[in-house]
Amino acid sequence: MDLQLNNKYALVCGSTAGIGKATAMALAAEGTNITLIARNEDKLKQVLSELPGHRNHDYIVADFSNPKALKTKVLDYISKHHGFHILVNNTGGPKGGPVFTAEIDAFDSAFTQHLKCNHVLAQAVVPFMKDQGYGRIVNVISTSVKQPLDGLGVSNTIRGAVANWSKTLANELGQFGITVNNVLPGATGTERLTEIIKNKSAKSGTTEEEAANAMKQSVPAKRFAKPGGIG
Repeated sequence: MDLQLNNKYALVCGSTAGIGKATAMALAAEGTNITLIARNEDKLKQVLSELPGHRNHDYIVADFSNPKALKTKVLDYISKHHGFHILVNNTGGPKGGPVFTAEIDAFDSAFTQHLKCNHVLAQAVVPFMKDQGYGRIVNVISTSVKQPLDGLGVSNTIRGAVANWSKTLANELGQFGITVNNVLPGATGTERLTEIIKNKSAKSGTTEEEAANAMKQSVPAKRFAKPGGIG
């Protein structure tokens, strides 16, 4: 299937591992020029060397704890290089735990890394998309926006906010040929899932294998998804 992505430019967030990396790989295989963005430059260089196609791939080092600095870096990159037809918003989830015992700072941090950073990135890339009459903004969120997940109180709260921000943005940008879509992965074999399994194991007094198997029982396929299946 030709997705007509050849020679398009994509900015893929959180692209040094998991779903972000799988997404970058899949888009590159379709002929898309990829700009990776994450905070670890060594990991960015490694993924860059793995991208198929060897087209105009590149990376930006940025920390998602500072939205203003993130926006400045991306705007500076656009001014010196090119705009983006595609934006994939993807950031690691907040620390797990009950919502009632969560510290206020945990909400502030998650809101910044997810909603605020998604927002400033959209603001940075949309002018080019409008000029092109084409744009794709994809937000990797979670199934928790449909049904909150036990033990992920802060994540459930913030993911819901991101989902509604995305739907509002879709209504505003559709007239310009820009679509905004949310991807809602369930349990996927990433570093984040490994962390969740370890926490569940420690709290329940079971082995990590037992904790993982218990989680799989809530999945219709009785297995975890693979990052490539999402990306």
